[in-house]
Amino acid sequence: MHDDVFARERFTRSLERSRERRQAARRRRQRIFQRRTLAAVLAASMALGGGAALAAGAAQGPAHHTGQGVALLRLGSSGPSVSAVQRALGIPADGAFGPRTERAVKRYQRAHGLLVDGIVGPQTAGALGISLRPAGVGAAAGRPTGAPSGLLERIARCESGGNPRAISPGGVYRGKYQFSRATWRSLGGVGDPAAAPEAVQDAMAAKLLARAGRSAWPNCG
Repeated sequence: MHDDVFARERFTRSLERSRERRQAARRRRQRIFQRRTLAAVLAASMALGGGAALAAGAAQGPAHHTGQGVALLRLGSSGPSVSAVQRALGIPADGAFGPRTERAVKRYQRAHGLLVDGIVGPQTAGALGISLRPAGVGAAAGRPTGAPSGLLERIARCESGGNPRAISPGGVYRGKYQFSRATWRSLGGVGDPAAAPEAVQDAMAAKLLARAGRSAWPNCG
């Protein structure tokens, strides 16, 4: 009997380690795709004579805009352009570029011979028949695309002090907005909410706010 229990535990631990290795490999591939995309955009901009400005931006962190002044849509983006992409892909158009949208973009890119990076840049947008908004134009009131609203900022401060890695004492509520895992999955999220990029948590919180209103955060809404 004890041998059976130990065998099951060993099997469970083996599955967990295998899952962790696959997740780590997937994150490495995503980082590689993002670096390749940045390198390709930089090379194209230099060829067009705009390399100096983009190179200065690249030194400060990953690029969010192309050298042609068009915003890239990626995980964490939100707004009308994201909704247009989602409609073109045939998925629910909630305006939040979450993991489900990223997967749909990658499927489309793979099927059409495009760079499979999950980012909607000029080539992918052109193939979809979508016009991207100019760089620097946010979804509303000049905010960067994907930025949380004032209400969500207040909720985040109340729930976690604005810490995207926060975990409640019992481990049930996780991340900047203290999502439960069940709520996170219902929004299309994968993995641990507290391990997701902050921009993705912001987008998911905006989606939850649109769906359930302030009642989703009974103590802070």
